[in-house]
Amino acid sequence: MKRSDPHHPQHRHRDGGDGSAGREAMVSPDGTVTEAPRTVKKIQFADQKQEFNKRPTKIGRRSLSRSISQSSTDSYSSEERPKQLSVGSSLPHSAQANAKGTLSAPKEAMKIWLAHSAASYTDSSDDETSPRDKQQKNSKGSSDFCVKNIKQAEFGRREIEIAEQEMPALMALRKRAQGEKPLAGAKIVGCTHITAQTAVLMETLGALGAQCRWAACNIYSTLNEVAAALAESGFPVFAWKGESEDDFWWCIDRCVNVEGWQPNMILDDGGDLTHWIYKKYPNMFKKIKGIVEESVTGVHRLYQLSKAGKLCVPAMNVNDSVTKQKFDNLYCCRESILDGLKRTTDMMFGGKQVVVCGYGEVGKGCCAALKAMGSIVYVTEIDPICALQACMDGFRLVKLNEVIRQVDIVITCTGNKNVVTREHLDRMKNSCIVCNMGHSNTEIDVASLRTPELTWERVRSQVDHVIWPDGKRIVLLAEGYNLLLRKLPKATSFCQGRLLNLSCSTVPTFVLSITATTQALALIELYNAPEGRYKQDVYLLPKKMDEYVASLHLPTFDAHLTELTDEQAKYLGLNKNGPFKPNYYRKVARLDVKTLRERESTTSLGTSFQWY
Repeated sequence: MKRSDPHHPQHRHRDGGDGSAGREAMVSPDGTVTEAPRTVKKIQFADQKQEFNKRPTKIGRRSLSRSISQSSTDSYSSEERPKQLSVGSSLPHSAQANAKGTLSAPKEAMKIWLAHSAASYTDSSDDETSPRDKQQKNSKGSSDFCVKNIKQAEFGRREIEIAEQEMPALMALRKRAQGEKPLAGAKIVGCTHITAQTAVLMETLGALGAQCRWAACNIYSTLNEVAAALAESGFPVFAWKGESEDDFWWCIDRCVNVEGWQPNMILDDGGDLTHWIYKKYPNMFKKIKGIVEESVTGVHRLYQLSKAGKLCVPAMNVNDSVTKQKFDNLYCCRESILDGLKRTTDMMFGGKQVVVCGYGEVGKGCCAALKAMGSIVYVTEIDPICALQACMDGFRLVKLNEVIRQVDIVITCTGNKNVVTREHLDRMKNSCIVCNMGHSNTEIDVASLRTPELTWERVRSQVDHVIWPDGKRIVLLAEGYNLLLRKLPKATSFCQGRLLNLSCSTVPTFVLSITATTQALALIELYNAPEGRYKQDVYLLPKKMDEYVASLHLPTFDAHLTELTDEQAKYLGLNKNGPFKPNYYRKVARLDVKTLRERESTTSLGTSFQWY
């Protein structure tokens, strides 16, 4: 049967052979093929004219920021960051409804890809509501936490799972010791950076039997999605990125001051938590068994308390352990200094003149990285031994005043105060970059820049221009400038976000595994130590513990240790299984060797390390 209807589907053909692909052809009743009239088809969503002519609204920007978030170190508010397009999310609501069937899959794929590829999914939305004013509950109905957004927990969980792959020692410790539960009954209150790596530590402590409550030691280093994941898992976490000074102390207080729960162990980073308990709740120290401190600043304050006879409980100095000094301080900073500077300034290092203030382990790491990138590096140092090391490593030792006019970058890593003063800042060249790699926020005298004649200009998150009347400007990194003029409590080390590597970049997870494992073992040792083993003083970790932490990380590199023969061990006067270094072995200027020997001679591993 012949079909003569010219509009019948069988009489319409696509012709692409002559380069006119996509045009329709019509077959007439007499068999003649003619080209169909051209029609311009338009794809138009409902209410297109009305919706697309509108400027983006605040609601639109908010949904945009949820679907594509900057990393944790480059999280601008909606006003600060450039507008971006996301599959589906930038369309008007009516368009999203029409395109739902075709855009939902790419949109979900984009979300998953971003969650795994970005350094952090920390929400950068313009929701200015303080987490303290929100009523949030996790899936179990608990509200004993305060985080930015509990709904981010899924993304935080993915980050924690990634971190677990790079923290072999903690995972091995969790597997070996969770049967014995060496921390059963421990109630640990912590104040550290809240990152995916810290989350692995907290969950390990929980697996070993401990109850934990946690706050952040830095107002800018918290990963909101990780904090949400911990809260969803049942950990009372009180922290979010961008806390105010009042928020900072409120979060610490919420961890400590809770009805029906009192800590018996402290894990601190910087001394703020210890200081707060001493100031507000001194009676708590009657039940606290010990303090574990990991930073230079916090350890310094513990030694001050010990010298004044005010230290109520034993304290373990993790910062001066070999594993912390050699790995966290040196290798971590060697990588993160470049990451932080690149992310914030996009600068090239080759040929730049840099002065690094302090040649301890952090300074050594920074200098090595910058030298490898072709920078001309100067070093300032007060310790003749560290100064000689800098000279023999090929760096020129100078006083800051001698080079301050010519250097392009100034980096402080001393843990001291007023290393860079207003006088130095006045003499710097135009566009000089100033940043801090030490824990303490007192190294750069930023408060002196808060004067009427100087103008502050926010460039991007964690980057400020400070402009002089003559037009000269310096670039100040990782500055929490809304907090500068507030008077801080005496003897506190409150960090205002000026720690470059944690505020402006990420740090290597593997290195943090070493420090976190050392912290966990120190907590186990202090908690299980019999009465009288530790006095009210500051102790260094036994070298056996340091060596054990190192050995747990060796399988990652498929490394194989050589074993001493009986004859060799006898010749060296060592136990075949270690320790291979004396307890006083380390680079430390804080205590003389005699004092170190006296303090560590009483330190043994005890029954808590039988599973070792």
